[in-house]
Amino acid sequence: MTVSANLQEIRSNIRQACANSNRNPEEITIIGVTKYVTIERTEETINAGINDLGENRLEGFLEKHEHFQDQAKWHFIGTLQSRKVKDIIDKVDVIHSLDRLSLAKEINKRTTVPIDCFVQVNVSGEKSKHGLSPDTVITFLNDVQTYENIRVVGLMTMAPHVNDEKLLRDTFRQLATLRSAIQQENLPQAPCHYLSMGMSNDYQIAIEEGATHIRIGSKLVGTN
Repeated sequence: MTVSANLQEIRSNIRQACANSNRNPEEITIIGVTKYVTIERTEETINAGINDLGENRLEGFLEKHEHFQDQAKWHFIGTLQSRKVKDIIDKVDVIHSLDRLSLAKEINKRTTVPIDCFVQVNVSGEKSKHGLSPDTVITFLNDVQTYENIRVVGLMTMAPHVNDEKLLRDTFRQLATLRSAIQQENLPQAPCHYLSMGMSNDYQIAIEEGATHIRIGSKLVGTN
């Protein structure tokens, strides 16, 4: 199917999820995850009206950024090694995987303007996933307040890849609850407005539980 046809179905599902949870579909940002597809398919995605693109590997990100430049808003959604920050920092718009102080320090050092970051939280506790444990996030945010070029705009998590709706809802709900607790702290460098959660298999549930940014790959662009 074309990206446009896929996007039409996704937007319909978003409208339904928002109706179910009394939300405005305009609150939802679709990030087209283009990590597995070609330059041509990525161009089709942009032409369909998706301007937020997500990449999780340095090489793929650099290739697509070189080709499209400022035709898209670039989200780095994968694990970011500190030594690779210098390669992306002047090209990326949003980092979704801030999960340690050493990375925050490197980002702060390498950029000359504040950069929007999501703190990655391992809500599910799976050993295969990166991210801070929920009970350490507020301490972490207090620690990064000294880094003037880090602006924590929200939290990100990856739910378990399962069909257990109760488990998915619980995961997303925990992240939303954590965001509310952070907002009460009134941290200048961490307004924490957004929730980056939900992918192709669970984005409707994520929206019903408060997601503002959904990361859609296969259901939008396919896999090749």
